[in-house]
Amino acid sequence: MRKLVYSMLVSLDGYVTSPDGGLDWARPDEDLHRHANDELREAGAELYGRRMWETMAAHWPTADQDPEISEWEREFALLWQASEKVVFSSTLTEVEGETRLVREDAVEEIRKLKEQHGGPLAISGPTVAAAAVRAGLVDEYRLYLHPVVLGGGLRYLPDLDEPLELELAEERRFDSGVTYLRYLA
Repeated sequence: MRKLVYSMLVSLDGYVTSPDGGLDWARPDEDLHRHANDELREAGAELYGRRMWETMAAHWPTADQDPEISEWEREFALLWQASEKVVFSSTLTEVEGETRLVREDAVEEIRKLKEQHGGPLAISGPTVAAAAVRAGLVDEYRLYLHPVVLGGGLRYLPDLDEPLELELAEERRFDSGVTYLRYLA
């Protein structure tokens, strides 16, 4: 069975976007970006909700052609373009690239994907991930904790009916002040 990994940039107060939906608070330096490249290289497929898909699709499909970007950003762009992607949305009518659109029940589709052979499934986007968390499908939580307090926005974790016990498996501090925390469910 494939594992489901929920990985996102997170503020100290637990948000993945600012109140206006922005990500301009994030600090992706070279070290952090190279770590993200390694994560992407390991993933068997990337799972996105609509908003996260739109954020990624607005930049990465052509980012490698920008002469101003760094080598590690270019590497991420090429890895992302080649990766298998699944987008969960009831409002989108099409997606592009190595991407499949799922308009039905996200939880059921994630269960089916976990039963297949292949590398880990990387889920990103707090709304679709919330459904997977509530269904008990997430095997690993990866937080890139940024030294910023946003005061609102979309939360990394949803409200739960009972506590979720996790085991700290890894921690790392990046030069930017970002702390990486990896927990096993």
